[in-house]
Amino acid sequence: MTNEEIERRSERAKDLFRQGFNCSQSVFAACCDIYGIKDEKLALRLAASFGGGIGRMRLTCGAACGMFMLAGLEKGSAIPGDHDGKAANYALVQDLAQKFKDQYGSITCAELLGIAPKPQEPTPEARTEAYYKKRPCVEMVGEAVKMYLETVNKDNENGKSTNHTQS
Repeated sequence: MTNEEIERRSERAKDLFRQGFNCSQSVFAACCDIYGIKDEKLALRLAASFGGGIGRMRLTCGAACGMFMLAGLEKGSAIPGDHDGKAANYALVQDLAQKFKDQYGSITCAELLGIAPKPQEPTPEARTEAYYKKRPCVEMVGEAVKMYLETVNKDNENGKSTNHTQS
C-alpha cells in the first residue's frame, strides 16, 4: 500500500470521527474494506461497542481496539485449535499495542484522556467545538490507521503475513 493510500485512509478515519462515529468505528471502517467488508454500515455496527474505552467504560482505547479488530481480519484464525494462527494474531496485537503505548504512553482510554478510570454515564458527550479541543481522539484515530497499515505493510514486505481465516 502506498503512503498516499495510508494517508487517505488516515484522513477517512478522522473524517468519520468528526462526523460523530466513535474512535473504534472510525479506525475499523477506514480499513475493513481491505479484507472484503464492503458494507460500511455493518463495519460501523461491528465496531460500535468498543468506543469510549469499550462501552464508555474508559478501558482499552477505542482507536487501539479498532486496530485489534483489523488485526483479527489480517491474521485471525477461523480454524479450531489453530495455535499458530492464534500466536500470529496475538503477536500482531501485542506489537500494535506496544507501538500505540510508545507513541501515546498508554492504551487505556482514561489515562489518555486524563480522567478517572470508571464507567461513566452511557450517554456520550455532545460533539461540540469544546469537545474536540479537549480530546486527542481525532489525532489518535488517524495515527492508529497509519500505525496499523504501516505495520502490516512491513510484515508483508518481510514475508510475515499469514492469513489464517481459511477453514
